[in-house]
Amino acid sequence: MPQHESVPQGYRPIPTDDGSSTSVHLRTESGFLFTFEALRPGLFRTTFTSPKHLLPPHRAALVPERGHSRAKLLNSASTTSSRAVEVDNVKAAVDWVSGVPLVSVTLPGQNVPIHSDLPHRSYVADGDGIAHYTRYNFGTLHLGLGEKPAPMDLSNRHFVLSATDCFGYDVHRTDPMYKHIPLLINATPNGVVGIFSTSHARGFYSVGSEMDGMWGRFKVYRQESGGLEEYLIVGQTLKDVVHIYADLVGYPLLVPRWAFGYLAGGMKYSMLDEPPAHEALMEFAAKLKKHDIPCSGFQMSSGYTVAETEPKTRNVFTWNKHRFPNPKQFMDDFHKEGIRLIANVKPYVLASHPEYEKLKAAGAFFTDSLTLQSGEARLWSAGGGESGVGGHIDFTSEAGYRWWYEGVKALKEVGIDCIWNDNNEYTIPHDKWQCELTASALRQDHDHEYRRDVSFWGRSLNTELMGRSSYDATFEAEPSQRPYILTRSATAGTLRYCASAWSGDNVTSWDGMRGANALSLTAGMCLMQCYGHDIGGFEGPQPSPELLVRWCQQGIYSPRFAINCFKTSPENNSVGDVIEPWMYEETTPLVRDIIKRRYEIIPYLYSLSLESHQFATPPQRWTGWGYERDPEVWSSKTLTDGETQYWLGDVLLIGGVFQPGASTAKVYLPSDPANPDLEYLDLNNGPQTYYKAGQWIEIAATWQQSIPVLAKVGGAIPVGRAQQVLSAGELSNPAGLPLDDYRAVEIFPPKGSSDGKLFDNVWYEDDGVSPPPARISNFRLVYESTETEVRVNYEESLQYGFAPPWKELAIILPIGDERNVTFNGAKAESRSKDVRGRNLFAGTIERTRTNGDVRERSRI
Repeated sequence: MPQHESVPQGYRPIPTDDGSSTSVHLRTESGFLFTFEALRPGLFRTTFTSPKHLLPPHRAALVPERGHSRAKLLNSASTTSSRAVEVDNVKAAVDWVSGVPLVSVTLPGQNVPIHSDLPHRSYVADGDGIAHYTRYNFGTLHLGLGEKPAPMDLSNRHFVLSATDCFGYDVHRTDPMYKHIPLLINATPNGVVGIFSTSHARGFYSVGSEMDGMWGRFKVYRQESGGLEEYLIVGQTLKDVVHIYADLVGYPLLVPRWAFGYLAGGMKYSMLDEPPAHEALMEFAAKLKKHDIPCSGFQMSSGYTVAETEPKTRNVFTWNKHRFPNPKQFMDDFHKEGIRLIANVKPYVLASHPEYEKLKAAGAFFTDSLTLQSGEARLWSAGGGESGVGGHIDFTSEAGYRWWYEGVKALKEVGIDCIWNDNNEYTIPHDKWQCELTASALRQDHDHEYRRDVSFWGRSLNTELMGRSSYDATFEAEPSQRPYILTRSATAGTLRYCASAWSGDNVTSWDGMRGANALSLTAGMCLMQCYGHDIGGFEGPQPSPELLVRWCQQGIYSPRFAINCFKTSPENNSVGDVIEPWMYEETTPLVRDIIKRRYEIIPYLYSLSLESHQFATPPQRWTGWGYERDPEVWSSKTLTDGETQYWLGDVLLIGGVFQPGASTAKVYLPSDPANPDLEYLDLNNGPQTYYKAGQWIEIAATWQQSIPVLAKVGGAIPVGRAQQVLSAGELSNPAGLPLDDYRAVEIFPPKGSSDGKLFDNVWYEDDGVSPPPARISNFRLVYESTETEVRVNYEESLQYGFAPPWKELAIILPIGDERNVTFNGAKAESRSKDVRGRNLFAGTIERTRTNGDVRERSRI
């Protein structure tokens, strides 16, 4: 990127339209405009524009309504060349005495700003784009930017802000990857600040990796095109900042309950001609039954769209009638096996596509600025590295947007359950290609004349509009169900339409498995909260038996659990090989048990998803999330790297084993000064093995058993059957699945008496199907322990229309805990031990119904 920097000087204040004392508007004689405003508690907005550096009308977030009634002007700090405001004791100041605006933000009780601009070089014009320079906070944790290579801490590193098809990437080195989310979070023990750019334009972020003798070390965000719109988000904790960010860009979507089961895949199946793909897939379903492995969905790769005659390219929204002679019948047959279909779609059309000329004539593609003809590029079309000539759909065109909408709708009507938006990184060859700008879904300002080039609007804008087109078409086809769109690439705006994402085409390796954890933690903070990885690796060699088991052990403790791959080789570049749960006879029983444990904990995973939908809290969390007062979480590089352990919710602490042959693992148990008695229970080793918080431990973790899983003492997790079940809201049941009529809670009480301390746990449920608005029911379980018994109190708060199908609640004690259990003061019924040797107790739930609505809280 050429550097054409100039720093506008001589800013002077101009009156604001609303006369607000909590905003600042500054202008230079050369026409640069800088604005700053306090929007809400913890949220501030800045812009830096000129007639040549405009903000495109369609950005990743709408400007929120102002809600700063608690903001006040600090008169003592306001002069003709500065202004300061205070919102909920957060002080924000703008100073332009040096001729350039400098913004600083200081948290309550702090004397040093947590955020401040770099003097003399804050807001910079750089050719068609801009740059924003800020001070670098040494020794702190930098997170975010959507999806960046491991480790989790982005400090002292440089990144490209774009998206690309990085097939077979190195999880520790490859950049850019698939996501484009310019949210950089700086977390410290004393508070957290996030900076979010709403631009879809390509750019760069240097996070302290640049320095020189004059400027020192700094952070700089460089945006290749257009003006700057940034939001400053501040809070005491990561949780605060992520919550405010969700208020700005939107909360994670509802995810269908079935999507938390095992999702199978593999390009090979849909690429087969002999036996034809539909037969191969039915054979796969039969093998699942043979090996007693539950499976909820199958990712059907784009082989179903490959033309039957030469050139055998992928033609989106078409069917290969040799491989799938009767798509609707195949869908019906597959659904009878209890497996949903997730169909791959790609937003480009090769010249051999039967509708290419029609789309070209309709203006559905970009316009090449050099030839003034429909933009053509070389696109992936067959095997690894193979390509053909065609055009990307321009989703800013009404013709392209509508064609895609109708194609998705047709897939839904034939029986597809989930649309898989793939290859949507928009790696087009020329930034000056022109957009059509006719789509009704595109936000526009017709009072101004805007450039039409892709660089100004941003390549990734099309990723967002593709997500919206798929979402809207899905919702029209099935208005009674929540739309479920899986996406490979994403922007902040894309996540308003796509409920799930994954880390793309990873590689089989021990390092890849370890580094993937860091990506998950970053993704969750950027609101990709139904996120995961291709278990076992998408590309590369087949995993060894040990690596396959270890990756499955790790994968069940993430929001998304999918095994999907395309193992290319010189001998087999088009079809590839697959990873199957039964691929090694000696590990099949282990993998089966792992997957069944996944199904057991779906109620917990689904509750975390509903919590995320309501409060933006990631299911998968950094070790220091909620433990900011523990110095070790900040000083340990192992913990700030985020690769070897994480929280799943606020109860389970998940470790890992990332070397072949290793049989132990180290885990840090974070401490909380507010809870000095905090302990952790090892769920795998020995009866009732407890550890005090605030220490590193090394625990046994053989690959035939488990990775480290510890529970926070006082916690509880809801669990269900170790099999596929029917969600409460399902209206049909072609596979004859059993009802979700068993619910238990695994509790983790202290070894002895809790001395009257009550442990309060809440989980969430709904019907697993219905579209927004959410109708979420709360379930509360409070318990305490003595030397001889555990006393449990339980209540439900049910939303209209949701009747839990379970009629009793089981309580499961840890291995080796022989105490009795009481429910609401009455002795619980003892049941036989489960397969793990844990004691079970149960009580009957009584509910009062009026006209089908559960009116009263249950009692046991």
